Order: sequence, then structure tokens, then C-alpha cells
Amino acid sequence: MSNGRQPAGAAVLQESVTAAITSAMFDQLAEMGYARMSMDAVARRAGVGKAAVYRRWPSKQAMLIDLVEAAILRNLPEVPDTGSLAGDVRGFLDVIVEQAADPRIRRIALDVLVETTRTAELATALNDVVAQPRRTTAATVLTRAIDRGELSADLDRELALDLLISPLIMRLLLATDQVDDAYLTRLTKVIVTGLNAI
Repeated sequence: MSNGRQPAGAAVLQESVTAAITSAMFDQLAEMGYARMSMDAVARRAGVGKAAVYRRWPSKQAMLIDLVEAAILRNLPEVPDTGSLAGDVRGFLDVIVEQAADPRIRRIALDVLVETTRTAELATALNDVVAQPRRTTAATVLTRAIDRGELSADLDRELALDLLISPLIMRLLLATDQVDDAYLTRLTKVIVTGLNAI
């Protein structure tokens, strides 16, 4: 008969603790960079014991991948169906800008991007949890446009996805100029023109 107590080692992974660790990891990552970040430092910053971190993840790479994936999936809203290719493209660009609103994102993204050039396993894992979900979301824009007859059914989808995603991502990561409404309007026109030329 059970006495109602948890067996040894079966501690509950409380959501509030995981949330504190998540916030601490992103803060630590933005300030220190991936190479200098440690799980122990994340635990200290979160105000939890080291065991709380190691119970969840066996390594900092596993922690990074898991928490980045959770953040991406949590902040990957569907692109509204506006009824037109131009409207959907602009909606998709707005989603990307919204995702990059956190000031830590640029520092983290650049740092981790560099780290992926050194660690193939990290590069593959982050491609799976960051790049592919974004490309899947972007693909809905293309599928709708093809269904409406705005784009050719034999469109080069991979090139089209590159065109939809890459220009804005690179500007957000590397440029110091603000991404404002006027810029997004111009970029939408350029992307729509390019998609029709592929």
C-alpha cells in the first residue's frame, strides 16, 4: 500500500522552477555567451540547487536545445490568412519581427550561430528546433498562394522559403538600422516580386 510519498529520486519537476531556470539560461546566454555559460551558473542565477538543473538536462547543450525549442514553439503563431500573397508575406514578416522583440535575441542568436560552426551536433539540433519550424510556418504562405493561383505549382519551394525568411533575419541580426513599417512594406513588395520570378 502506498504511503503517498514520492519514491527517492522521483522529485517533481515543478513548472515554476523550470521557468526560473529558463529565464536564467537566456539571461546568462545573452550576457556570457554559450562557450562561457555553465549549468552551475544558470542554477545560481535561477536561485535553485544544481541538482534541479542536472535532473532536467544532462548537459548545457541539451538544456540549450530543449529550452530554445520550447521558446520557438511557444512563440510561433500561425500566419493569418489575409486572402492575398502580399498580405500573407507581410503577416509572416510581422511574426518574425515580433519573435525578435526580446533584446536578448540578437545577442543570443549571433553567439549560438558562431558556436554551431564549431559543433556539428549543435548545428543539426538547432536546425531541427529553430530553422525547420520557421520554414514550416513560411511554407503555409506559399501553399495558400499556390492554391489561390497566385504562384506557380512548380515553384522552387526551397528557394522561395529562403527568400521569405533570410533577408529579414539577416537584417534583424546584423544591421543597426531599425526595422520599421516602411522597411517591411518595401521588403514585402520585393519578396512578392521575387516569388513571382522563381
